[in-house]
Amino acid sequence: MNTSIVVASAVIGFSILLTVAYKKSVIDKKIDELNNLEDEIAKARLKAKEIVEGSEKEAMAKAKEVELKAKEKVYHLKEEAEKEIKTAKSDIYQKETRLAKKEETLDKKIDRLEVKSQELTDFEEKLQNKNGEIEELRSRQEMELERISGFSKDEAKDLLITKLTNELTHETAMKIKEFENKLSEEKERVSKRILSTAIGKASADYVVDATVSVVNLPNDEMKGRIIGREGRNIRAIEALTGVDVIIDDTPEAVVLSSFDGVKREVARNTIEKLVTDGRIHPAKIEEAVNKAKKEVNKEIIEAGEHALLELGIPGMHQEIIKTLGKLKFRTSYGQNVLTHSIEVARLAGNLAAELGANTELAKRAGLLHDVGKVLEHDIEASHALIGGEFLKKFGEKPLVLNAVMAHHNEVEFESVEAILIQAADAISASRPGARRETLSTYLKRLEGLEEIANSFDGVESSFAIQAGREVRIIINPESIGDDQAIKMSRDVAKKVEETMQYPGQIKVTVIRETRAVDYAK
Repeated sequence: MNTSIVVASAVIGFSILLTVAYKKSVIDKKIDELNNLEDEIAKARLKAKEIVEGSEKEAMAKAKEVELKAKEKVYHLKEEAEKEIKTAKSDIYQKETRLAKKEETLDKKIDRLEVKSQELTDFEEKLQNKNGEIEELRSRQEMELERISGFSKDEAKDLLITKLTNELTHETAMKIKEFENKLSEEKERVSKRILSTAIGKASADYVVDATVSVVNLPNDEMKGRIIGREGRNIRAIEALTGVDVIIDDTPEAVVLSSFDGVKREVARNTIEKLVTDGRIHPAKIEEAVNKAKKEVNKEIIEAGEHALLELGIPGMHQEIIKTLGKLKFRTSYGQNVLTHSIEVARLAGNLAAELGANTELAKRAGLLHDVGKVLEHDIEASHALIGGEFLKKFGEKPLVLNAVMAHHNEVEFESVEAILIQAADAISASRPGARRETLSTYLKRLEGLEEIANSFDGVESSFAIQAGREVRIIINPESIGDDQAIKMSRDVAKKVEETMQYPGQIKVTVIRETRAVDYAK
C-alpha cells in the first residue's frame, strides 16, 4: 500500500513537473513573443519617426514653394497695379490737358462774343438811326408821290387793291374755266360710259296712257241702250264704277274719263261685257261690274308678279304686289308708272353693277320708288314719303325705305343705291318721248329759268330755248368783263341747280358782245 502511495506520489509529482515544465515553456514562449512585439513596436516607432520627419521636411518644402508662389503673385499684382496707376495718371494728365485747352478756347470765344456783342450794339444803334432817316425819307417820298400823282395815300391804296382784285378775278376765272374743262371732260367720259351701258341694257318701249279710255261700240244704237230709259243705265254705271261716261257725237265710241286708272279699267271691262251680252239694265250692270272688278284685281296681281319675275326680285308681301300692280293703270305726265318703275329698276341695277354697288337693293328700290302714287289720293303728302311709310308696314328693309323716300330729296340719302334710284328716275323721265309736259308747267319752267338769269347784275336780257334745255344770257359789255362773264355762267348754273327741279341738264350760255358803229358821210 505504501508502494502504491509512492508510485502514486511519484506519478503525481511527475505530472506536476510536466505541468510546470509545460507552463514554463508556454511562459517562455510568451516572453519571446513579448520581446518580439517590443522590437516591432520599436521599429514602428522608428519608422513613424522617420515618416514624421519626412513629412515635416516635405511640408516645409511645400510651404516654402507656396510662399514663393504667393510672393511671385503679389509681385505680379503689384506690378500690374503700378501699370494701371501709371496709365490712369497718364489719362488724367491728358484729360487735364484737354480741359485746359478747352477752357482756353472758351475764354477766347467769350472774348470774341463780347466783342461781337459790342459790335451788334453799335450796329443796332446805327440801324435805329438809319430807320429814323428812312422813315423821314419815306415820309418825304410819300408826300412827293402824292404831290406828283395827285392821289392821297388811301386813294392810291384803293387803286392798287382794285387793280389786284381785277387781276385776281381774271386768274380765278381762268382757273375755274381750266378746272371745269378738265372736270367736264372726265365727268362726261365716265358718265357717258356708265349711262350708255345702263340705258342700252334697259331700253324699253313706252306705253303712254291718258286719263280717258275709249270703248268701241258695234253701232250707234248701242249708245242709247247704254244710256237707258231716262238715263238709269248710265247713272248705274257711273255710280258703281266711279267713272264719268261721256257719250258724244263720236261715232261708235264711248269715252270713259277718270284720273283713277283702275276704276277706268273696271268701267271699260264692264261696258265691253254689257255690249257683248246685249242685256243692259241695272241688275246686269251690277253683275258685270263685280265680274270686271274680280278680273281687274286678278290682272293687277298678275302685273305685280310679272314685274317681280321680269326683274328677278325675290317675293314681297302680297299687299305690296297688289299695290305695285295698280301702277299699271296709273300714268304720270302721260308715262305709264309701272313701265316707268320697271325701267328705273333696270337702270338702277345696271348703274349699281357698273359702280360695284348692291344691284339687288337698287332694283328692288327702283321698282318700288313710285308705289306711293297709288295711295297719294287718300293721303295728303308726297308720294315718296307715302310710299316709304306704306312699305314700312310690310317689313321692307330700311335702305329700301330710304331710297324710296329720298328720290325727291325729301330725306337725306343713306346709301349710294338711293342716289342711283334718283339718277335712274331722272334718266327714265327725261328720255325723248317718255313724258309729256302740260303747257302751263312747261311755260313755268321757262319763266323760272329767265327769272334766275335776270336776277344777276349786268344782265340785259335772257332767253330760255331748246325746250328749256338751254338759257342764253345777254350781258352789258361795259359793266361785265370777259372774266366776270365766265364766273357768271358758273354762278347762274349753280343757282339753277339749287332752286329748280328739271330732267337732264340745262346749258347756260353767257354772251358778251361789243359793237362799234359809225357812218361815213
